[in-house]
Amino acid sequence: MRIVVAGDPWGLELKEAVKKHLLELGHEVVDLGGHADAPANYYDVAAKAARKIQAIEADRAVLCCGTGMGMAIVANKFKGIYASVVESALTARLCRAVNNANVLTLGGLIVTPFVAIEAVDAWLATAHTEGLEEHTDFLRQALTCIGVIEDNA
Repeated sequence: MRIVVAGDPWGLELKEAVKKHLLELGHEVVDLGGHADAPANYYDVAAKAARKIQAIEADRAVLCCGTGMGMAIVANKFKGIYASVVESALTARLCRAVNNANVLTLGGLIVTPFVAIEAVDAWLATAHTEGLEEHTDFLRQALTCIGVIEDNA
């Protein structure tokens, strides 16, 4: 899987830990910044990551800032991007199963690298509607309705 990673100064340590882990798992990782010697603004790298997914140049993205919220707000401005702030493996699993999230955002001031890696693993291992099969029709219809909202926003 091709996964974009990016982080602002507050998410840099987390981004680097997640990047290392993804590479160890054999994923192709596209690092959009920041770096210790070249800090990045959350709003710039979140927009770049969203555009990569829209252009089908990446399958998913993991974005790290102080809380994860700024990255999610920016990424969610782009059609077809479903970014979720997560703080645990459970919320990561649920954001995929319920919302088919293609962008995971994490807060370097909130979660440790260990917790972030657990969350990333759960997110990568979960399919849309997994574990919620009795709600599959509703969840798929919800995504269709969200698409209509995006088209008319």
